[in-house]
Amino acid sequence: MAIKRRNKINSAFSMSSMTDIVFLLLIFFMVTSTLIAPNALKLLLPQSNNQTKAKPVTSISITSDLQYFVNNNGNLTQVRFDEIEPFLQRTIGQSEDVYLSLHADKQVPIEEVVKIMNIARRNEYKMILATSPEK
Repeated sequence: MAIKRRNKINSAFSMSSMTDIVFLLLIFFMVTSTLIAPNALKLLLPQSNNQTKAKPVTSISITSDLQYFVNNNGNLTQVRFDEIEPFLQRTIGQSEDVYLSLHADKQVPIEEVVKIMNIARRNEYKMILATSPEK
């Protein structure tokens, strides 16, 4: 006597709930990524097509109202001009092949940029002048 099962086992797997979860996670990460504000200054950089492959250790930013900021390991610190050189010497030390990135707003007088370049020359740092790409 053969006994038949009333409930048949269905071996198919429905992916619709999995795709719903993935879609919701995608929306969640897109929304939360726009809420993250990096430590950056809004600067209008001069334009250029040249690029370098060197990786700067730290960056120095000069705003249009002549405020100086040093980015040290992701921490943006406002410093006075006369504090820049000792600050760099403390944080960088006597390493060789140290690259600094200089971000100067378009309205900053070239005299201020040259002052930072002189600090780099005195300490034997290599300077990268940051620019935005030409359109």
